[in-house]
Amino acid sequence: KKTLRLKKAVRGHDDMTNTTIKTTTIIKEQIHIAESRLALYYKAEKAILNGQSYEIEGLKLTRANLKDVQGMINTLESKISALNAKLRGRAKFRIVRPGW
Repeated sequence: KKTLRLKKAVRGHDDMTNTTIKTTTIIKEQIHIAESRLALYYKAEKAILNGQSYEIEGLKLTRANLKDVQGMINTLESKISALNAKLRGRAKFRIVRPGW
């Protein structure tokens, strides 16, 4: 009986480890995507500030769109920061399990 309980406990720990690995992989992928988009928005901002238009994701952006581009830059920077915090285990919410 003790061996069976131990096996169940180990199996439960392995399931949590696999879930943690999958979650970490997903977060890293989300960070990569957000950083790629952020790089494009930085280029768009630079072009708009230089008085040019810029095309990104099918939209032609001009100086009039500078506020929108800068808003998206702020949004993406915040998202990347939050995802990095989650990756480091500093998410806003944590699940505390008794016995761990």
